[in-house]
Parts: sequence; C-alpha cells; structure tokens
Amino acid sequence: MTGKVVRIAGGQGFWGDWLEAPVRQVRGGPIDYLMMDYLAEVTMSIMQKQRSRNPRAGYARDFVPLMERILPDIVAKGIRVTSNAGGVNPRGCAEAVLESARALGLAGKLKIGLVTGDDLLPDLDELIAAGHDLRDMETGRPLSDIRDRVLSANAYLGMASMVEALDRGAQVVITGRVTDTGLTLAPMFHEFGWDPDDWDKVAAGTVAGHIIECGAQSSGGNLLKDWRSVKGLANPGFPIVEAEADGSFVITKHPGTGGVVSVPSVTEQLVYEMGDPEAYITPDGVADFTTIRLAQAGKNRVRVSGIRGGPKTAMLKVSIAYFYGYKAVGTLVYGWPDAYDKAKAADAILRQRLKDLGLQFEQILTEYVGVDATHGRLAGPANPEAPEVQLRVGVRSTDKAAVERFTREIAPLVLTGPPSVTGFAGGRPQVEEIVAYWPALIDRTAVEPGVRVEILEA
Repeated sequence: MTGKVVRIAGGQGFWGDWLEAPVRQVRGGPIDYLMMDYLAEVTMSIMQKQRSRNPRAGYARDFVPLMERILPDIVAKGIRVTSNAGGVNPRGCAEAVLESARALGLAGKLKIGLVTGDDLLPDLDELIAAGHDLRDMETGRPLSDIRDRVLSANAYLGMASMVEALDRGAQVVITGRVTDTGLTLAPMFHEFGWDPDDWDKVAAGTVAGHIIECGAQSSGGNLLKDWRSVKGLANPGFPIVEAEADGSFVITKHPGTGGVVSVPSVTEQLVYEMGDPEAYITPDGVADFTTIRLAQAGKNRVRVSGIRGGPKTAMLKVSIAYFYGYKAVGTLVYGWPDAYDKAKAADAILRQRLKDLGLQFEQILTEYVGVDATHGRLAGPANPEAPEVQLRVGVRSTDKAAVERFTREIAPLVLTGPPSVTGFAGGRPQVEEIVAYWPALIDRTAVEPGVRVEILEA
C-alpha cells in the first residue's frame, strides 16, 4: 500500500446481529470508522408500529446500550461511527445516545450528526396529489390502491448527507433509511475528498460497502464453500475495509479472530442481493460488478480493484410497508415408523376439518420439515423412513377470525390424528399481522430538498 489508508470496520449486519462484534472491532485493533447497518425492508414497518405505540421508540433500541459500552473508546481513539440505527425515529435515537454520553462524563467531547428526511409517511397524500403515483415496481399498481393500509414509507438516501455531517465534525452519524452501502461510501468520500461525480470512485466505495454490509458473511460466516474448514466462529472476525485513494481496497479482519477472509468468502457476499451484475443501482451511482477484480493478498487479505461505475439515476427507491392481513403457523412432529406418511395424513385431516368449518383462506401452505421444507420440489423423492418429520402448516387470510379458528384446530390432532406425535409443548399458535412490501420509485427532486443534517453536541 502507498499513501493514505482508511480503515472502515463493519460492526453489524442487521438488527439482531452479534452484539459483541462492534465492541471487538473497536478494541481489537486500529480502525478509523465503525459502520453499523441495522435496517431491512420489514424492519422499518416494525419500527413504525413501535413508534405508533410509543413516540420515543422507532429505532434500534440495542444500539444505545451498545454505544454506552464503546463511546469511551470511540472518543479516546478518535473513531467515527456511521449507522442507520435511527430507523423511523433518528432524532430519538440520537438524543438517547447523547444522554448516555453525558452520563459517561463525555459532555463537550462528542458530536452527533443527525440525518433526517427519508421518512415520506407524513407527506404521502401530498406526494400522490402532486402526481407521484409510487407504483409497485413489480405489479405497476398505484399506491392509492392501498393507501389506507400503509404503515411506513421511506426513501433510500445516499451518502451526501452523511458526508456533510462528517465534514461538519460529527463523530457519530445517525440516520434513518440510508443505503447499506452509503454507510461505508460516505467515510471514503469524506476522507479522500473525491468528486461525487467520479462514478468509478462511487462504484468502488459502493462495492466496499456491499462487501461488509452483512457483517461476518464476508469473513467466514454463512460460507458455503469449504465451510468445514472455517475455524473459530465462536469468535468471528468481522470484516474491515482498508481503503486507498485510488479506489482500490483490501478486505481483512483483526488478527487472532475466527473466520476467514478469502476470495470465495468475498465472492459469496458480492453475489448476495446483487441483481443485474452490470448495473447495481444505488442512490449515489451504478456499479458494474463484472469489472471487479479479486486477488488473495496474504492470509485473510483480499485485494479488490478495477471497479467501474456509471451515473446515478433520476429516481430514488422508496420502501413502503402496508398491512396485508393475518397469518398463523402451527407445527407437530411425527416420529418413526412411517413418520412422513403420518404427517401427510395429519395434514389431510386438518384441511378437511377447516373445509368442513367453512373457513376461507387466501393460502394454506404445508411443509414437511426433514423432507422438503428447505428445497421444496427440488428435494427429490421423500425418504419414507425418515426418523422424524415436522408437519408445519401456515394459513393466511384477511379474516382474523378464520385464522384464530385455525390455531384451535392444530392441538386436537394430538389425540384425534395419527400416532407418535410430539412437539406441541409451545401451545397454540399465535395470530400475527402480515406486513407486505411495496417497492416504488420517486423522482429524487421530490425527496432530496427535504433532507436535513444537524449537529448535536453532548
């Protein structure tokens, strides 16, 4: 390596990821930035429902006690943090972190950059009236068809607001729905002063962000190739980007940690949620994944180079969640002999009873775990001598009463169906609300003027 190197560590791949990872990234070796990604499409709707019950909620609550653990290290070492843990309430999240900082005696020592403007829910009616149909990208239906059931609507923001916050001295940047890749891209643009219209640099930072956005999935976790050879996953090393000014970078991890950083581990993460390999679209630009060059550059070091990109599009993606109906899932386990036949017979009995009751469902889905649940019809002939089979039946309906009645029809199979049944100790299945996903596009000019950056001080 020559010249300046910026080390950006991935600390969380999703809301619920390993809580020790960010702590070990901060304390396990030198880093300049800690990137923590918390959001997925359904996460936003969950957070919106939480906020509807409690105005102070709506963000990744475990982010705050985590920050309490590492804030002293962050301040002492000059590490900066980028995170979308703010969810649908980034201000509430930022204020909670500030409160923790003051309690730790860090008043006057911490600046938080707050990014808002991605939440379109309060403005949906105005946007629709202005001609933004927000059509479902898969069906073409306008959002007006389900407007009364919308739970959340968030535009995917890019790096610009985070770069501004870093430029203004923020040590911790908290956002709502910014792209996963933007959390890594922003530090690179801030540090190297790249032109935001340098599309190859945008693509390079985007690929770096994509590689580490899922945490240890690029450093040995969930690895398909030679998975038995991956050692030390009780203490997995999360990935670190060592970025250089020319746009190339190395993926590595802290010494002494488990897992592996290899061309296969990085490759498997690259193809995750990739879509069109020649046009990986983000709010900041378009990356051509076919130009990526990977090379093993030492133990647990993979060099990434050659990345080319293209201009950003005129549109931003909007992630919309809406209420769809109700579901419930029940399970029973049948033991040998004839486990599979018993499970099939129980399913037939259950379906007949539901039919006799006159219950209507949009879908009844049966899986035989141990036979076909993972690969479905790709599984091939079922093993009739399977030692045990879990019967898993789920129903979906807009009629809550029908779903509730289904939950009462599982238990009777224990004494009124095939023999050798177990696995009902958990009790009656729970009725759950279904949150459906509605992806849409919107002209970026309708969103970006509303994005705001504030600097809050402890």
